[in-house]
Amino acid sequence: MMAKKKEKQTEEVKQEETELLEETKELEQDTKINNEMLKLEEEIRSLTAENKTLNEKIKLTQADLINYRKRKDEETANALKYANQDIMKDLINVLDNLERALGNKQVSEEVQKYLTGFEMIYQNFKTILENYGISEINRVGEVFNPNEEQALLTECVEDKEDDVVLEVLLKGYKLKDRVIRPASVKINQK
Repeated sequence: MMAKKKEKQTEEVKQEETELLEETKELEQDTKINNEMLKLEEEIRSLTAENKTLNEKIKLTQADLINYRKRKDEETANALKYANQDIMKDLINVLDNLERALGNKQVSEEVQKYLTGFEMIYQNFKTILENYGISEINRVGEVFNPNEEQALLTECVEDKEDDVVLEVLLKGYKLKDRVIRPASVKINQK
């Protein structure tokens, strides 16, 4: 009987050992699964962070592209707006020469008739330039503006304020809103 009891106890111990081994295997399996899940969670966090970084980079790239397009559109618009600038500068020199020729009033009556024709040509030429956006800078009596004028001479006139333009020596011109030739002026300095 004792042997049966011992045998039964041995059998029970073996069964408990088997159960414990199975539980240990299950625990090891659960531990592996948990470790793998932790690794997967870490990878997901890492991929999420990378995804956020990539999204930010994409947004920055899109913003850069939009800014680039705006700059290019603005540059293209300015290039078109001021495309005639060089030829207009040359034409202004022709206008200056016409003004000088018409300014000479000490000529014979015959030459005066020619000058009348030149006056019409001058007015027509001036109108054409205005139609293309050329405007004269003439600020006599106003305060000197270094963005539109260059002071070549000074004079002291007591009844005028300091830095007031007294006389335009050489006309200045703008093409739309851009100065293409500053006016050369004489200003008051006390």
